Amino acid sequence: MENFQRNLLRRISPGVFLNKFNKTKGYSTRKVRDVGQPTAATHPQLLREGEITPGITSEEYLSRRKRLLELLPPNSLAIFAAAPVKMMTDVVPYTFRQDSDYLYITGCQQPGGIAVLSHGRGLCMFMPETSAHDVIWQGEIAGVDAAVSTFMAEEAYPISMLGKILPGLMYNSSTVFHNVNTATSVYTGLETFQKAASSGKVKDSSLLTHEARWIKSPAELKLMRESAAIACQALLKTMLHSRPFPYENMLSAKVEYECRMRGAQRMAFNPVVGGGNNGSVIHYSRNDQKIEAGDLVLMDIGCELHGYVSDLTRTWPPYGKFSPAHEELYELILETNKECVKLCKPGTSIREIHNYSVDMLRRGFKEIGILKDERPQTYHMLNPTNIGHYLGMDVHDCSAISYDRPLKPGVVITIEPGVYIPSNHNCPERYQGIGIRIEDEILITESGYEVLTGSIPKEVKQIEYLLNNFGNGVERDEYSIMTAASK
Repeated sequence: MENFQRNLLRRISPGVFLNKFNKTKGYSTRKVRDVGQPTAATHPQLLREGEITPGITSEEYLSRRKRLLELLPPNSLAIFAAAPVKMMTDVVPYTFRQDSDYLYITGCQQPGGIAVLSHGRGLCMFMPETSAHDVIWQGEIAGVDAAVSTFMAEEAYPISMLGKILPGLMYNSSTVFHNVNTATSVYTGLETFQKAASSGKVKDSSLLTHEARWIKSPAELKLMRESAAIACQALLKTMLHSRPFPYENMLSAKVEYECRMRGAQRMAFNPVVGGGNNGSVIHYSRNDQKIEAGDLVLMDIGCELHGYVSDLTRTWPPYGKFSPAHEELYELILETNKECVKLCKPGTSIREIHNYSVDMLRRGFKEIGILKDERPQTYHMLNPTNIGHYLGMDVHDCSAISYDRPLKPGVVITIEPGVYIPSNHNCPERYQGIGIRIEDEILITESGYEVLTGSIPKEVKQIEYLLNNFGNGVERDEYSIMTAASK
């Protein structure tokens, strides 16, 4: 309760982050060059001098490349293509999001480039070439000059030169790593690449990049704390908004608005807003139903702040009161959440925590009467999910790292026990059609753990008191809200 009281006041107002981002430097008549993405010169409210992307300096990008080169076997190279532009219609693109690995090593947030990392030549970037027509329609795009001056590449060439330069680099390489998720025929179509692939010399670069990205730096953790704080603020505001507006689509819109007003660039994924029976659908995404009186709503949300995502879930009764059946199940999930969080420390693994959660939930489900036998498949009908996953630049971050790997300080994971009971499940009727999940973000520290989402309430009494006293969708005096949290 203390953490909840201490953080609620500063977590509930968007001004906390807006004030930070509204600080600007003095104006100048000097013309500043646009390289197609924010820089310290063009966006002083976002970046400090020396930063390539907000919060991440050029020195950190250089250290990332050095780390990757240490992981890269001798006489090998790694190819990273930028994420492709995906089209909604012939001329309308979907919002672009950079591939995490390409962003991690270059800092370039734009499409069209290919980066090559090797021991002999460092980072070599092949940049897109633009015409006056492209600039009119799309704006400025980083080219060869920006690759060297902004992204600190050792070498840079127009993308049209790739077919002449890359084969020579690959020809003498014993192994060619590449990002299979963004692979493009611009380089996979080269005869040299195809020969390397046919001889077994081509491997997935995630074996290297996920290892490098697994443990977060202090700068990365700062962004992740801020991303988590924004999501907590937004979800709390949405919870208080849910009683007068008990509609899945409205709550989805509300949480996205609150995240963006606090500085997030986008949602980390389409919010899951499952009211009633929809909460038992794990990746429910329609968000088009009214939430009826007496039902719970499960909201799984996250936002992205300068390349780093958050991911949390809360379940609550929009009308202000858990039913006895809801509370009984909720308390089991909450207790499992708390006990699993306690297990988070260096040396343990997600697999070990998961197995503990399965034992705890299986016993609890059997005592309640919704689990009829000990068969694994029967339990998995109620909860087919893992207890958690790695978190960072992606929601399911560093997927190449095994869940059996002992956790280390600087790793961030989720803890998210849940129960998802179909409406036709063979159990007492009062439990049918219920979905409950409680998800927190956990940073592994030297001495144990830090709950990055600790400011969002999850106790039954906290939730009910806030909903019944402040859940009318109207802004109240913030001091009164903090006082209420102590009840």
